[in-house]
Amino acid sequence: MPDLSTPEHYDLLLARCRTLFLAKTHDYGTAWRILRLPSVTDQIFIKANRIRTIQETGVQLVADDVNEEFVAIINYCLIALMQLHLPPDTPLDMSLEAVAVAYDHEAAENRRLLLAKNHDYGEAWRQMRVASITDLILMKLHRVKQLEDIGGDAWVSESVEGSYRDMLNYAVFALILRGEK
Repeated sequence: MPDLSTPEHYDLLLARCRTLFLAKTHDYGTAWRILRLPSVTDQIFIKANRIRTIQETGVQLVADDVNEEFVAIINYCLIALMQLHLPPDTPLDMSLEAVAVAYDHEAAENRRLLLAKNHDYGEAWRQMRVASITDLILMKLHRVKQLEDIGGDAWVSESVEGSYRDMLNYAVFALILRGEK
């Protein structure tokens, strides 16, 4: 199989993430809707911190694959983005179809951002180490936590939304660099 372009890789990976997310929605419903954004941020932190611990120690005691943790980061970022953009009167229990529409909307918005930044940065991420990408995700998480702690009122920094979008794209880059398709 020839090497995939970044947009092709993104589409394949997000299709995989979407399939898992909708299967879990089928099984668990929209229990994730109960989470406030700081709780979603903490879930992403748990995943990224586990990845970093495994990278640093070289030891993994739980069978969950590191790639699956990056998939979870992608899906938790999409949860955060959906939570940010769903109307306040959206019911806690949403239909699978409504979830799919919201998921697809946020994934498409993220794809646009990825392509724009990828153009401007010249795919510099391809020369990065996965460990550095993990560190960038953790740095973004600390920024988000700081913004959440001050009520989201950034003076000169990117928004919480922008940070979730960047973390999602970093997780995609990590999966591509790890050879996921």
